[in-house]
Amino acid sequence: PGPAVLLCAALLLLMPLLPARGAGERRRMACSTCRGIVDRFNQGLADTAKKNFGGGNTAWEEKTLSKYESSEIRLVEIIENLCDSSNFECNNMVEEHEEHIEKWWFKLKKKYPDLFKWFCIETIQVCCPAGTYGPDCLACRGGSERPCHGNGHCDGDGTRGGDGSCSCNKEYTGEFCLDCSSGYFSTLRNETHSVCTACHAACRTCTGSSNKDCQDCKEGWIKDEGGACVDLDECVASPCKDHQYCLNTDGSFSCKACDASCVGCTGEGSEKCKACASGYVKKDEKCTDIDECNLSEKVCVKENQNCVNTSGSYRCTCSEGF
Repeated sequence: PGPAVLLCAALLLLMPLLPARGAGERRRMACSTCRGIVDRFNQGLADTAKKNFGGGNTAWEEKTLSKYESSEIRLVEIIENLCDSSNFECNNMVEEHEEHIEKWWFKLKKKYPDLFKWFCIETIQVCCPAGTYGPDCLACRGGSERPCHGNGHCDGDGTRGGDGSCSCNKEYTGEFCLDCSSGYFSTLRNETHSVCTACHAACRTCTGSSNKDCQDCKEGWIKDEGGACVDLDECVASPCKDHQYCLNTDGSFSCKACDASCVGCTGEGSEKCKACASGYVKKDEKCTDIDECNLSEKVCVKENQNCVNTSGSYRCTCSEGF
């Protein structure tokens, strides 16, 4: 056979596999759609409760209301509002299973008051009970009572999709979310329960809650003579630029801009200048602005000029009218 025939044969073999790829996601979506329908149905029940009645206690009102409560009229009003017009999946599901909803409404709602359980799980079988997953509603890892031992999320939980595997909360790791992640230590562990608590901020891994319990230190921390992780003062190595000063923080540092009056500095403010910038002079241990307009020698020498002092400098402006 030629290449074209072989290609066609390969595609035909693959075709049954292609829809299966998204089957799990479609099953999840179907459950989500069904749950939305039930939520809207329950909202419809609330919205139509005692509708068109003033809340009086007359025998006529009670009798008429009783008829409306379980009437076809009320059911139609609720069904009309189950889906947004643009929601194809919702409208399709309602249209396909409207007979089931009617059957439940007229014959089964007293026996099966939980519409979600009766409709979505047991009748059209697009959802599973909480703690179970997949086409056969198998128990999630860790068991259906406490999926992932309460420390994570079971893939497909409550739907006919997923594989039941655990996505652990940040504190936990492992197939069943019983082990502690890096940066956490175990404070309780048995076959069914595990509690992991955060290490001290200085620790990358640890056996307890203090900085003395670190197995190794995080970057920016260093072990002292007693074996405890303590902050490393990065500012000792002068890592910042000439016009900046170093501010040490727990586990790190930052470079901050010197005051405008400084040429180099050791900290915040004009009193921490190594030297004063042009237009400033050292006065009372601070770099203070020079008022050029009050110098003995005039700086604005042209006729009809005024001097205006600015931080670190000055400017010459025309006198009023010029």
